[in-house]
Amino acid sequence: MSIEQLIGDCINKDIKAQEQLYKLYAPKLFSVCLKYSRNAIEAQDNLQEGFLLIFEKIHLFSFKGSFDGWAKRVLINYILQQYRTETFLSLVDENIKDEIEVEIEEEEVSMDFLLKIIQELPDRYRLVFNLFVIDEYTHHEIAELMKITVGTSKSNLSRAKMILKQKIEQHSNNNNDIPFVK
Repeated sequence: MSIEQLIGDCINKDIKAQEQLYKLYAPKLFSVCLKYSRNAIEAQDNLQEGFLLIFEKIHLFSFKGSFDGWAKRVLINYILQQYRTETFLSLVDENIKDEIEVEIEEEEVSMDFLLKIIQELPDRYRLVFNLFVIDEYTHHEIAELMKITVGTSKSNLSRAKMILKQKIEQHSNNNNDIPFVK
C-alpha cells in the first residue's frame, strides 16, 4: 500500500491504517520527542498525544512535501504548545554577545551521553537548542513558535551551549582521570 493510500485511509478514520501509519512513523517521531522532552517517559507521552493530533489533523496534509516533515512539524508544535502553558518560557530579554562554539571529539562523547545532557538542560534552553541546532529553525522562527523575542532565543541558545560545553568538558576531564585498563 502506498503512503498516499495509507494517508487517505487514515483520513477516512480507518483504524487499521492508523495502526500501520503509527508503526511506520513512531520510531522516527519518537526520536523527535526525545529531543524535546525531559526524559523518555515524557517523550513517550508526547508521542502518543502527538499521534492523536496527527490523526485529528491528517486531513490538512496537502501532499505537498513529505509526510515525514509535516508530521514532525505537527509533533514539534504540539510539544511546544505543552511548554507554552508553563510560565518558564516568559524570560527577560538578555543580550549575549559572544557565540559559544562547542567542539566535540567523537571518541570522547557518545551519542547517548549527548542526548542525556541535552535532556538535562532547562526546558527553555533544550527547546531552543534543538530547534536551532538540530532542526535548523532560525531565531525568528523560534521566537514565533515559542512566543519569545529573538534576543531571548539567542540568549537561551548561548546559555544551552555554555551548559553543554561545561558538561562535556567535565565528562572529558573525568574520563582522562581514569587510567586506561586493558
